[in-house]
Amino acid sequence: MSKKIVFIAFVVSLGGFLFGFDAGIISGVMSYAGPEFNLNDLQVGWVVSSPSFAAMIAMLIAGKLSDIIGRKKILIVVAFLYALSALLSALASSYEMLYISRMIGGLAFGAALILAPAYIAEISSAKNRGKLVSIQQLNIVFGFFAAFLSNYYFNKYNNISDNFLTDENVWRWMLGVELLPAILYFIFLFYVPKSPRWLYNKNFTEEAKQVLQEIYGKEKGKEELDSIKIMDKTKAIQESSLKVLLTPAFRYIMLIGLTIGILQQITGINAVYFYATSIFKQTGIGTDAAFSSGVLLSFITVLFTFVAIYLIDRMGRRSLMIIGTAGIAISLLLCSYGFYSADYQLTKAKVSQVELIELTTDDLAVTFGKSYSNDIEFKNEVKALIGDQLYAKNEGSILEAAIEMNANFVLIGILGFIACFAFSLGPVMWVLLSELYPVKIRGLAIGTIGFVNSFISWLIQQIFPWELSTLGNGLTFAIFGLIAVIGFFIILKILPETKGKTLEELEHQLIKR
Repeated sequence: MSKKIVFIAFVVSLGGFLFGFDAGIISGVMSYAGPEFNLNDLQVGWVVSSPSFAAMIAMLIAGKLSDIIGRKKILIVVAFLYALSALLSALASSYEMLYISRMIGGLAFGAALILAPAYIAEISSAKNRGKLVSIQQLNIVFGFFAAFLSNYYFNKYNNISDNFLTDENVWRWMLGVELLPAILYFIFLFYVPKSPRWLYNKNFTEEAKQVLQEIYGKEKGKEELDSIKIMDKTKAIQESSLKVLLTPAFRYIMLIGLTIGILQQITGINAVYFYATSIFKQTGIGTDAAFSSGVLLSFITVLFTFVAIYLIDRMGRRSLMIIGTAGIAISLLLCSYGFYSADYQLTKAKVSQVELIELTTDDLAVTFGKSYSNDIEFKNEVKALIGDQLYAKNEGSILEAAIEMNANFVLIGILGFIACFAFSLGPVMWVLLSELYPVKIRGLAIGTIGFVNSFISWLIQQIFPWELSTLGNGLTFAIFGLIAVIGFFIILKILPETKGKTLEELEHQLIKR
């Protein structure tokens, strides 16, 4: 595997880094921006989830458009939109401006998430395709790690009294720092070639040959071109349209794609990533520890993504998916058990040991001595006493003072969930989507599945704050765990193995003629 092809794959998937960074950064941002704009649960959910809503639109448009004008041109536009979103988000003066700015970023990552794996698969050989497409997921998790690390330090230095950072501006710096990698992404994209398979499909045979020889060398490039020419023998697919995806020939592979696209999000991965700081606050470890736990979470993600890259072309896609989904189910149910076993009680002594913002010990005196067996009852009584805004500012400290639980159950469950996701549903889904569909419909098929994937992601992000407030922590994670159990048995039944086969071989084996 040449250094050049690794460089190209890494650059193209930098859009994944920016997606991960944006997803990770918002978990810290809302700890400050939410109280500043006095947002309710639905408004918090909308600020967090609005990029995924915009991504749904982008995925439908970008896939089809890239089939027409090429992957590279769309990716350059994507990089520009990322930069614009970062700048406007940092300057947001209202709730409306904040979510609109983030929706611009959503258009970018919606397009990037489907185009990068499609492009990388089209420049890769069968031997290394799994590793190279997985670089997209590696970039995503690097983005998460950078975001959580950035949030940790911004939060840390915000607590220094003589620093220029304050509760009112620290979240703007958190969002604005994304501008730097977005500009680098835009510049580097001009140094990658067009997709050789897309060029061949558009009858630019000589240009496709030139690109392949630049990547692989003269002899290997010719071999890759010869394998692509197999497509000339089948002319059944003349155009890509939604109607084509519904034909009997594609029902099986569309069922597989839609199943894993839904399962990847409906188990709650983006609820954990986007609300990581809030989730760790629920365990009572405190605000500072919640931020540092986010760094640990993202480190585990990076570590197990490397595991996926190492194993995906050895063990295969199916094995990783089966093992990972089983681990996800167990981990989520462990989180649920941890939250169900919690008790809540405030005392004057405990409250005096934590740092409160705009509150005194006397403000919480009414609740002293009362014992609560579930988080909903406790939170509602405290909110009724001090108001939603003050509760949002002090949630970490209040829960730290009140909760009695074994936080290790939740920490191990969350980290186990993240680890299992990082070597299965995270990278393997995108690898499978890049392999299952013929080049003439690849952009449209991945875009359609990406639309469904983003809709589920948006829905989970939007309702997650409401779930925590209405259903409680224990039941919320129990629901995610049971869904993962169902997903495990579905994958066991329908998922094929695709490792070690060329895209053309897979097309002949999986498409009904």
